[in-house]
Amino acid sequence: MNIIDLRSDTTTHPTPEMRQAMYAAEVGDDGYGEDPTVNRLQDMAAALLNKEASLFTASGTMSNLIAVLSNTSHGDEVLLGSEAHMLWFEVGGASTFGGVVMRALPNDEYGQIDLSAIEKALQANFTHNRQITLFCLENTHTRCGGIIVTPEYIAAAAAIAHEHGVNVYIDGARIFNACVSLGVSPADLTAPVDSVSFCLSKGLGAPAGSLLCGSRELINKARRWRKMLGGSMRQSGILAAAGIVALEKMIDRMADDHENAKRLAYGLAAIDGFTVQLDKVQTNTVSFFSPETIPAIEFRQQLNAKGIRFGHQGENKFRAVTHWMISSADIDTVLASVHKVIQELR
Repeated sequence: MNIIDLRSDTTTHPTPEMRQAMYAAEVGDDGYGEDPTVNRLQDMAAALLNKEASLFTASGTMSNLIAVLSNTSHGDEVLLGSEAHMLWFEVGGASTFGGVVMRALPNDEYGQIDLSAIEKALQANFTHNRQITLFCLENTHTRCGGIIVTPEYIAAAAAIAHEHGVNVYIDGARIFNACVSLGVSPADLTAPVDSVSFCLSKGLGAPAGSLLCGSRELINKARRWRKMLGGSMRQSGILAAAGIVALEKMIDRMADDHENAKRLAYGLAAIDGFTVQLDKVQTNTVSFFSPETIPAIEFRQQLNAKGIRFGHQGENKFRAVTHWMISSADIDTVLASVHKVIQELR
């Protein structure tokens, strides 16, 4: 059976070119900074985002954790959105390992935090309070439906934080999706912030890894934290080789994923009983609600039996994420299957 897996872009397999590059990768001991392929990948990432340096880590979660640890001390406070991935899906690592307090300010449905709330929180940053030392944004914003956080908002929020001497970090797991959709360069989109990370293993299609980018001083601290967390790999050029192919070949083609997401979104919205907020389908993520009259579990089970995989987010809410392994023909197959399942269950 052909499986059309839309649960996440993390389900992607490496491309044939990535597999060949991994096989042929020149390697060394990255613990000594001697893996030439890792070094090349890190230099590429830093240049792409116009930051001084970058560090190859095992995952986006590790990059996020290291970014917090490198910007804070025990007892500090980190400001972030109430729907942040770092708050919901990273096992409380920043508090566990860093001893920091994560203060959540409300995200609106478009992934933004009210600028006046940021200002108010930072104005109270004085002697008798916990010291706020880091402000975190997310782009694209996962729990808000893969929404793009705009360049104008990033610049405004970062300016407020910097006025109060607070560093700004972007969890940019899917930052290239935002860049492709907006038609702006990664360097321009992230220029107002001090540090940013991105994942290789999502829309870019590589099998593993993330890059944390920032100042040379920050990355030197980050390298020590990576070692402490057990993330200092050795001949990791085998993985970095796939990351190089991802940065060279897989960014511009994300436009195809965005088109397929829109194709899916409009197709679902045309089916009686489905709800899709079409203005929020900006990149490769589609959040939708199946008909309330049909049990969501049965809907999912019937689709699974036909080889269609959606992410289930509770009750009748689902998520679909397009990626390089999903074609426009696959989207047509998915829509036909959804039609058939709905008819069978009504």
